[in-house]
Amino acid sequence: MPQNMPQELYKQVIPYKPKKGEDYMSPEQLVHFRKILEGMKIELGKDIDRAVHTMQDEATVFADPNDRASQESDMTLELRNRDRERKLIKKIDEIIAKIDADDYGYCESCGIEIGLKRLEARPTATLCIDCKTLDEIRERQMAK
Repeated sequence: MPQNMPQELYKQVIPYKPKKGEDYMSPEQLVHFRKILEGMKIELGKDIDRAVHTMQDEATVFADPNDRASQESDMTLELRNRDRERKLIKKIDEIIAKIDADDYGYCESCGIEIGLKRLEARPTATLCIDCKTLDEIRERQMAK
């Protein structure tokens, strides 16, 4: 299951099976991936709304410093998660714009097809598996 995809949405998605001789990123494929991305965006929006309401409900001031510290730590973690979700929504919007521009499904680095299986696993992928692997190797080397 994709790391950032809400689990309840992923259970509803039926993997795309291309027809024999179907071109890569055909209109049907683009509709399929748009549906997945829009569903992800809706689910993430619901998660953010739930979290905001929960944080508002739990905004109690504790007299005990330990309780207050624990609450602040929980809030910080929650805010970090919400920020991650907000960034994912922004990326989803960018990917939907790529679909609209008929530029979806191709590696931003080398231009080859990313592949249906990779896009099913990670609909927000912008790099083919080879370029992503090289990118991760470079990141690890820079971190040393």
